[in-house]
Amino acid sequence: MRIIGIDPGYAIVGIGVIDYVGNKFRTLEYDAIITPADMQTPMRLKKIYEDINIMLNKYRPDAVAIEELFFNTNVKTAISVGQARGVLIVAAANKGIPTYEYTPLQIKQAVTGYGRADKSQMQNMVKMLLNLNAIPKPDDAADALAIAICHAHSYSMNEKIKVT
Repeated sequence: MRIIGIDPGYAIVGIGVIDYVGNKFRTLEYDAIITPADMQTPMRLKKIYEDINIMLNKYRPDAVAIEELFFNTNVKTAISVGQARGVLIVAAANKGIPTYEYTPLQIKQAVTGYGRADKSQMQNMVKMLLNLNAIPKPDDAADALAIAICHAHSYSMNEKIKVT
């Protein structure tokens, strides 16, 4: 199964692409879509849409896994990230790719076995599980790989949380 994990953002969208076959992972790519702060909102969303389409066309995943939003303070940031998240989900839907969402707690539990793991624990487990030489950078890409790992570990139970 080929999975693209997405850590949604407005300024930075983390992307991680893995293959999961026979309980083994193979990392294909990890990167980030970056939109400059001085770019107007429509152009930022357009760039996110175009760049995720490049990844979807290049890798033709079986599934897209995306983190659910959790914000408790900055409403403006939540709205911007929500718009970007919507663009990402629509891009996958336009290609007929099933999209699954996971909470931060589910992702941490799937990757580390502990739902309250800190960023360092998560990054080190991503590095270990994917047999990488270094912790993926930027952090958003490491988070996206964690989301993809979560989907791989959770797939058999996913039908009930499918977004599209």
